[in-house]
Amino acid sequence: MPSAEKIVILVRNSLITLNGALRTGNYTVLRDIGAPGFREANSAARLSQIFSNLLTQEVDLSAVAVVAPQLTQQPVLDQEKGMLHLKGYFPGEPMQINFELLYQAVNGQWRLFGISVQPGPSQDAAEASRANPDTR
Repeated sequence: MPSAEKIVILVRNSLITLNGALRTGNYTVLRDIGAPGFREANSAARLSQIFSNLLTQEVDLSAVAVVAPQLTQQPVLDQEKGMLHLKGYFPGEPMQINFELLYQAVNGQWRLFGISVQPGPSQDAAEASRANPDTR
């Protein structure tokens, strides 16, 4: 299991790379940082289609460089498959950035194998909405 610091670096690097792809329209670096199976399954054009919703919503992921990610579940390490699963969010107002990442151990390095990133209401906004349903 990677250290807590290494997990933060993995998450930040992946989302910063995705942010660069969103800003430039060039998804080749995102593809190239992936594990072999990720690269085989995803062309740069396919990644552009997958993340087009973030582009349409004008999601800016640059805050992930300075905001600490919050994990919503303990990191899961499947040693048999050499996979690390991370799930959490980067807090923000009025939106937070939810993520789910899967990494594969390749030659002693964690390489991106799966990525899901979605904006959502901040935890504070969600809690306030649940506490006072009349404000919906």
